[in-house]
Amino acid sequence: MSRPVIEVTNLSKCYRLGAIGVTTLRESLHAWYARKRGNAEGDGQGFWALRDVSFEVQAGEVVGIIGSNGAGKSTLLKILSRITEPTSGRAVLRGRVASLLEVGTGFHPDLTGRENIFLNGAILGMTRAEIRRKFDEIVAFADVQKFIDTPVKRYSSGMYVRLAFAVAAHLEPEILIVDEVLAVGDTIFQEKCMGKMKEASMSQGRTVLFVSHNIGAVQTLCKSSVLLDGGRVVFSGDTQEAVSLYLKKTRPQAVVEDLSNSTRSGTGEARITRIRFENDAGVPQTHFRMGEPMNIVVGARFNSAVENPTLGINIVTDTGIRVADCRSSHYNVKIGRTEGLIEYRMRIDPVLLYPRTYTAEPWVADAGGLADFDWVRNAASFVVTSGPNFKSGANVNTHHGIAFIPTTWSASVPAEAGRR
Repeated sequence: MSRPVIEVTNLSKCYRLGAIGVTTLRESLHAWYARKRGNAEGDGQGFWALRDVSFEVQAGEVVGIIGSNGAGKSTLLKILSRITEPTSGRAVLRGRVASLLEVGTGFHPDLTGRENIFLNGAILGMTRAEIRRKFDEIVAFADVQKFIDTPVKRYSSGMYVRLAFAVAAHLEPEILIVDEVLAVGDTIFQEKCMGKMKEASMSQGRTVLFVSHNIGAVQTLCKSSVLLDGGRVVFSGDTQEAVSLYLKKTRPQAVVEDLSNSTRSGTGEARITRIRFENDAGVPQTHFRMGEPMNIVVGARFNSAVENPTLGINIVTDTGIRVADCRSSHYNVKIGRTEGLIEYRMRIDPVLLYPRTYTAEPWVADAGGLADFDWVRNAASFVVTSGPNFKSGANVNTHHGIAFIPTTWSASVPAEAGRR
């Protein structure tokens, strides 16, 4: 087997809490000695963001990096992208690297979109002729033709991301590193990005590292994944097994009052603030039996007055498959002029989902449901279980599918059978 394109060996990163840097020779020597001993927290002020992380990626592989917030994913990608240095260990990347870690990574805000394309291409080691050959394709993919000669500091976050991804994906790096930043784009653009990453891997032989909280996207794109927890690798291998372990570590909460760290997209004209699951008695709970009612209650703040906004909640499986896009406009619900804090409630009666863990993704949009004000991914999870109150009380499970479809059954002897 050829040498791996990415080779990570015993990689560790320790941050000194409350300190920007060392200021004396004594402190410098102390930090150096601690690193040599593998104990950068020897002064009691260290936080290990990564600890002894090791894995390999072969050429042409698409590998997912998954884990909860604070697991060390972003730190790992910053080290691989040479943005920060490790405390110990090493990371070898064999090939030209393009990284997309946050909105506008590698862009100069005062330069135009056109100038930034050439700047990024030069950083990647491409000639002007190579960049010109790809230029029209990049601009068309990003859909920023009208603004290509506008300074990127005037771009919306969505335009920024579209152009940044287009540059990173089209300027032919051997290794493409993509963080959750794609969540800023709309659904159509995300699908374009997924297709481009698949194409880059399958037909062009490029290597992709993909970090996302969208488990469905990871399962679709990646055959293998690395699961991080507390800065350590707890699993590296088949994506389905990695996802299963990850979901077992994620315990659902009936009430989530803080969504500030959630992945979200939208114009910002409104913001989802909280979500809770409860029964008809108003008691918060995370487990609901098939056939029982459940309520999902969402808090939102509208920053300015909006006439008849659309209220919505997407129901998604633990593997990222969207079960339903539930929205108030389906029932012609009009709540009039809305401003400030509101709370909206969606009642499901009965729950006709097969037993498994599901995720609720609340969102609010304009009256036509076309422009998302705020859409929170993976806001909170709930569990559906089978129970004796559901129809025959049969022991149904995940293998029966996703949604239970009510049906009626009958059987009779066909007329031709009686004539035999």
